[in-house]
Amino acid sequence: MLDFITINEHSSIRIDEGKIIYSDPYNISGAPQDADIILITHSHFDHYSPDDIRRVMKSDTVIVCPSSMTEPQELGLTVKQVNAGKSFEVSGIKFEAVPAYNIGKPFHPKSNGWLGYIIDSPEHGRIYIAGDTDVTPDNKHIKCDIALVPAGGKFTADAVEAAGLVNTIRPRYTVPIHYGTVAGAPSDGERFRKAVDSGIEVEIKL
Repeated sequence: MLDFITINEHSSIRIDEGKIIYSDPYNISGAPQDADIILITHSHFDHYSPDDIRRVMKSDTVIVCPSSMTEPQELGLTVKQVNAGKSFEVSGIKFEAVPAYNIGKPFHPKSNGWLGYIIDSPEHGRIYIAGDTDVTPDNKHIKCDIALVPAGGKFTADAVEAAGLVNTIRPRYTVPIHYGTVAGAPSDGERFRKAVDSGIEVEIKL
């Protein structure tokens, strides 16, 4: 069903929307150099990895990142800096930037302005890439058809909390991410699946 979405590892996502979109490329095998757009959610090593970006980027790749990040400028590509609440377009594809942050944890302060993204796809609907986040007052109001949400705990929502977010926002499909390597256990995907309401299709890709 969601064959156009690949989860490489952790939160490393590749989406084929006619244009190839990566979010937070990490531990990329080989050098596909096929990225039209790269979304960066924040500056932690497992989300902003210059070496992995170089493996997927082309000379005309556009990088999108939070306005608080200047690091991607070192790569010599076009860099679009955005803030939460911003709608924008890159290479004919429409996006929204949304807040991603922790509540009661120090890892991802809201004040850093770090992000998740929504891809507004004419073919697949609204695809929500949550970024590193807990369940927050902001993301409880996300409207989407597909939700890719962190489920590994410690730095983000855990599997049950992530399922609770999905049960609140009611996408048609959901994919758990951000578990099994840097954070969380390989079993978190199934924990997430069991906690998601029937009627919401869960696809495990890690």
